[in-house]
Amino acid sequence: MTAPRALLHLLAWFSPGFPTGGFAYSHGLEWAVGAGDVADEAGLRAWIEAILLHGAGRSDAILLRAAHAAADDAAALVLIAELARAAAPARERQMETLAQGTAFAAAAAPWGGSHAGAYPVAAGALMGRQGIDAEHAVLAYLHGFTANLVSAAVRLIPLGQSAGLRVLAALEAAILAAADDTRGAPLDAIGGACFRSDIAAMRHETQYTRLFRS
Repeated sequence: MTAPRALLHLLAWFSPGFPTGGFAYSHGLEWAVGAGDVADEAGLRAWIEAILLHGAGRSDAILLRAAHAAADDAAALVLIAELARAAAPARERQMETLAQGTAFAAAAAPWGGSHAGAYPVAAGALMGRQGIDAEHAVLAYLHGFTANLVSAAVRLIPLGQSAGLRVLAALEAAILAAADDTRGAPLDAIGGACFRSDIAAMRHETQYTRLFRS
């Protein structure tokens, strides 16, 4: 696949307009804002950076790479998808990744569709089948993941658009670091140390007033 065609695909699949429903999920950030864990630009940057390097961002990158490599192996994709489902640390986290993955696979029908399951598995399988470079695939996914969290924070804190863009720009280094760290990582390397983020996801389940599904 030529680089221009691959770029067009990535722009389409990770555009805010691609109907994965990502805007409805805050990844526990809504509870973190309510609890005062994330209250400003600096706090948001630190929160998302930790998720990228030590939490779901890192795990998703490993899952995506595995699905990308197994794009033409249906049996392997089933096993990777089962692992992704089991690895979710909270009910809402599982709902978040499965719902977005199913929506992604359905929306990708014009490009041949994908394996319906956890979001990184659906995305990785499609990009692998389309011949998109694995490094570009991981960067596009992690950037979309980061941008969605920043967008949620802009609405929740509230944070101005300019501040949100500064955070997104500042997190580019963390995105690149997460991609580098997961290159060659096996599925056994999945795991995280973002306990406060996981607790936020669990406590959001019983949060009385909320705008987001997670």
